[in-house]
Amino acid sequence: MKEKIKKEYTPKERNDIGRRAGAVGIGVNLILFTAKLVAGILSGSVSIIADAINNLTDAASSVIVIVGYFFAGKPADKKHPYGHARSEYLSTLFISIIVTVLGVELFRSSISSIAGGETAEYGVLSVAIMIASIAVKGFLAVFYRVTGKKISSASLAASAADSIGDIAATGAVLLGMVLSPTTGRATDGVLGCIIAAYIFIMGLKMTKEASDTLLGKAPDRTLVFSVIEKIRSYDGVLGIHDLVLHNYGEGRFFASVHLEMDAERDIMESHDIIDNIENDFAHDMGIRLVIHLDPVYTNDERLNSLKSSVREIIDEISSELSTPISMHDFRAVFGITHTNLIFDIVVENELPVAEDEIIGLIRGRIKKLDETYCAVITMDRDYTSTVFG
Repeated sequence: MKEKIKKEYTPKERNDIGRRAGAVGIGVNLILFTAKLVAGILSGSVSIIADAINNLTDAASSVIVIVGYFFAGKPADKKHPYGHARSEYLSTLFISIIVTVLGVELFRSSISSIAGGETAEYGVLSVAIMIASIAVKGFLAVFYRVTGKKISSASLAASAADSIGDIAATGAVLLGMVLSPTTGRATDGVLGCIIAAYIFIMGLKMTKEASDTLLGKAPDRTLVFSVIEKIRSYDGVLGIHDLVLHNYGEGRFFASVHLEMDAERDIMESHDIIDNIENDFAHDMGIRLVIHLDPVYTNDERLNSLKSSVREIIDEISSELSTPISMHDFRAVFGITHTNLIFDIVVENELPVAEDEIIGLIRGRIKKLDETYCAVITMDRDYTSTVFG
């Protein structure tokens, strides 16, 4: 079977699709809010009214989605040279906060209902509205999920998750309507508390995910390794390090990397290879890549032997500490009384021991090779959470 190729959308097409999805959400949730509010008032049910307010909040969330896509579609300007695509992440965060606050407020209302001993009387209309609501929310969840996957939208994915939560909440209310004649008058308020707790927990989870994106979480490992593999596939590339990937909205990446090439190769030829790599990344992956050239001497046997010995030491320490450590930019300055071995090491952000202790271990074992060796070590951080050599 022929593999289906995912369509690539332009930023304008993507924003238009996102705004239309938000408009659908506003219309559907306003209709559900009105119907449930009427049912809640007629029956005197705090859980139905709480569910209605939940739908009103969903409508407000859809407004935020539309506003987020509106600002995300604005072109770059002097104050925002990378564009405004991260506005979508802000809208996702706002939706998450609204959901969290809603959970708290619904919990308070439900506790008041239990304390006040309020009772609810459900009619056929209320039951029908809640059943119809579950069906409509099921459609909306699928619609959001499919559309969000199509344009890789975090905010629509959040809305899909919210809709699934609404189905569970409305289902719980419907169950309470059936059980309340048997379980007593507190059932409505208890169910309201359960729904509120569920909404609150979901809101916290969504808030954390949105905050991680805004704070700058590590890029997707699959993307990182595909970038590494692609760069290493070019002729003349001996190694890469210090890869940094910045995300400024869905599918908008800026990257920089240090690329090692033979120092004895013609500099114009190396420059031409680098230009080709940068152009290919822009065309093939939509990544604006900037490459820094690091010349490496490959024919110096003495230097290569030292480099191999130091790499073995670092690999041993890496294994002992159970943390990845890689080395790059190795060079040596040979003197009469001592020799400086100069290199950088790359470590993860979460280390089992202090930085100075790692550097001390490496220096100590290098001294065991030869007392005249002095290690000059610069410690780099890994910004992709995938330490590589």
